[in-house]
Amino acid sequence: MSDSTRRSVIARPALALALAAAFACGLAGCSAGASPAASPAASGSGSDTGSASPRPTATSTSEPIQGQCATSSLTGSMGKGGGGAAGSVEVTIVLTNTGSTQCSLQGWPGVSFVGDGNGTQLGSAAQFDRTTPHDTVVLQPGGTAQAPLKITQALNYSDADCKPKPADGFRVYPPGSTESLFVKADNYTACTTTTVNLLTVGGLAAP
Repeated sequence: MSDSTRRSVIARPALALALAAAFACGLAGCSAGASPAASPAASGSGSDTGSASPRPTATSTSEPIQGQCATSSLTGSMGKGGGGAAGSVEVTIVLTNTGSTQCSLQGWPGVSFVGDGNGTQLGSAAQFDRTTPHDTVVLQPGGTAQAPLKITQALNYSDADCKPKPADGFRVYPPGSTESLFVKADNYTACTTTTVNLLTVGGLAAP
């Protein structure tokens, strides 16, 4: 074999290796003069180092936030009810989410008459009607939940048993909260004795 032929045979593997390296470099996107290496996208960032791409931060708000509504993010009002039996009326306590995020309420609100112009409780707090539905209610910003409130008329009782007094409205504790809010309703008369109970409240539900 001549010297020129021998050099050609030796050069062919080297040429093949060079071409393979150039092809691999082109796929990896490396620049001239640089060896193939992991790009920033391939190496990831933060705790996801080594992953194919950075893991996106969870920012979805499509699923309900099940956190309890803070009393400071709620306002209360009176709504119409379903009538009532003889000697009583039925209205609704309405709680509105005034916050900027959705939250939830579940159960029975604590309700009592207040008066004397200073929030003094008048008589006993409302009894719970545990026969009413009380599923968790998720309130979007501006959303409401309502609870039926039965109010027995104070005139059903003698003055001695009732010791009536005009009410300024209701003190309402959202379920699970130790903070209350005031709902104005000055067209009711409360009994100030604790032996007479005029109020029965149902569980909160969606309107």
